[in-house]
Amino acid sequence: MKKITALTLAAMLALTVCGCQQAAPEQKEESYDSLFPQHEPYGTGVGAMPGRVVWAYNPDCVEWDGNGWWWEVEHFDETVIQRMVNESIAALGGKDTVAESWQALFTAHNISHSRGEIGYQAGEKIAMKANINGSGLNSDDASGETEMSYTNPVLMKALLVSLVEEAGIPPEDITVYDVSRIFPDYMVEMCTQETLSGIHFVGRTNGIADESAPINWSYDVGGDTNYLPACVTEATYMINLANLKGHSYGMTLCGKNHYGSYINSNRMRPPVGANLHGFLAGAEMDEYSPLVDFMANEYLGGRTMLYMLDAIICAPSEGASITGENSRWQQDPFDGDYTSSILVSQDPVAIDSVGADFLVNEPAITERNGTMAHNPAVENYLHEAGLVADAPSGTVYQNGNGEPVTNLGVHEHWNNAEEKLYSRNLGKEEGIELISIEP
Repeated sequence: MKKITALTLAAMLALTVCGCQQAAPEQKEESYDSLFPQHEPYGTGVGAMPGRVVWAYNPDCVEWDGNGWWWEVEHFDETVIQRMVNESIAALGGKDTVAESWQALFTAHNISHSRGEIGYQAGEKIAMKANINGSGLNSDDASGETEMSYTNPVLMKALLVSLVEEAGIPPEDITVYDVSRIFPDYMVEMCTQETLSGIHFVGRTNGIADESAPINWSYDVGGDTNYLPACVTEATYMINLANLKGHSYGMTLCGKNHYGSYINSNRMRPPVGANLHGFLAGAEMDEYSPLVDFMANEYLGGRTMLYMLDAIICAPSEGASITGENSRWQQDPFDGDYTSSILVSQDPVAIDSVGADFLVNEPAITERNGTMAHNPAVENYLHEAGLVADAPSGTVYQNGNGEPVTNLGVHEHWNNAEEKLYSRNLGKEEGIELISIEP
């Protein structure tokens, strides 16, 4: 795994741009140590830098002593988080500047979807899916005053600032949404001021269903008809801003983030109305997964040009209170401190594969989450996604419009929790490449 400091980032990008082959890092003799079975890469990497996942880690971004609400903005260093976001985008796009890398990401997305070799065009709209699960869970309370997890407000602001100031996206063309939850008032206020004035927020109370855009599953899931919100169907691009955290069903990453991307008759709990929870609770390997349908859907995964995992402070599960104790991780490099990280990729399968490796190898998660500790089937959807052209379940996954999907990205596991190396890190032509940016 490459260790990139602020001083060496430009040199790494120069090597990437000129196409020079970087030497594979010297390997130690360490044994594979994961609950998940080890295997060769499944699927083909996608993105401007295929299969690349960038992990930015900086312990200076969190200053929380464990007192007060975890989400209070004074617990985070906005300058450090802004730098983490911008450096991550630069490394993911492989260009010399953040602005150039943003356009490289848009261009790569457009090429892969047969829209031509073009970047962002004026007037195109962007929908950003946040994970606001812990806020407004059982009511329309907009205070955000909960110990449960939701998207870090400072990280959200930093990503929006980068979109506006570096990518040049007009704020009025950006909508942040989660139509199953309530955005905290303080979050909306801080993310719509000054340079961000004009950004829209769409939650449970103001989401409008596009009844011309029902979700068509690749399997008979039963339940209500589910409609995508208009803010999604009107967008040219999607950004998936998910959480890295445990869940009572195992884990929550970019795939499950779209449980808040549809509207049905159950406004408080759309996944219940959609009858989707049964496909995660007690899931077995080689079974259909609705998460793969989300990845394949032409409006959701099909329009997503960036995936980001919020790993600033990680919760052991969706229903757990975040405390200073249970959110400190033991594995290297955290060593008893907060995760203080973000991960970005253009490959939805690769980023969730890396997220799964972090979670399943972390005692702070596995000691509080029996599903994650003892059930390797929580990665079933990653096998289905990596092998989507011939899915183990036998499901023919479609894009929601009747067209079969043949590739969504690449799935594999790192060699071990100490080195965290994937196939491309080891000099192979296919697989995941994990780039690390540390202070």
